[in-house]
Amino acid sequence: MALFRLGSPVESPHLVRGNGVYLRPGAMRDFEQWSSLRERSRAFLTPWEPVWAPDDLTRLAFRRRIRRNNEEIERDETYPLFIFRAEDSVLLGGLTLGQIRRGVSQTGTIGYWMGAEHAGKGYMARAVRALLAAAFSSSVFGSMRLHRVEAACIPRNEASLRLLKACGFQQEGYARSYLRINGSWEDHVLFAILDSDPAPQQADSAG
Repeated sequence: MALFRLGSPVESPHLVRGNGVYLRPGAMRDFEQWSSLRERSRAFLTPWEPVWAPDDLTRLAFRRRIRRNNEEIERDETYPLFIFRAEDSVLLGGLTLGQIRRGVSQTGTIGYWMGAEHAGKGYMARAVRALLAAAFSSSVFGSMRLHRVEAACIPRNEASLRLLKACGFQQEGYARSYLRINGSWEDHVLFAILDSDPAPQQADSAG
């Protein structure tokens, strides 16, 4: 009988493979890894995220999160994925492709987080590139095949700015008081990448 690690991707219908990483939707078996990584990374993540709910890291809240995520995937609205290191299935962070707009738009928006101990090692750049390839090719998500993927970044988040540029995103604008982050309305730099844009040549040094 084969034994699989907690992060094993074998049964996921929305598996995305990248260079040294893979992405899949979360499941209840990921709770211990997820809650531990988030708690260890609390101070690192807090400046860049909405205020955490008091019960955010509880098993019950995680169960609700997984149920909501599965419903969003079923409706083709949002694809929240966990990022795992391929060699040992360690959870590294998360990457969401959401706000899917179909019809004449064929556009989505990405958001991401990385555990503090894994940041700056190139994992997120690899994950973003893998997700973009899947989104633009429709090889994983069936009807996805997006034309455009957008992202927004707080101007002082230099690591995120470097990441988006390294992954081929182009700056398109600036939105004042765009999102409420850590209890305050924050300006954001707006980025986008098209399916027709050239693939970036940079090494995986960002993210």
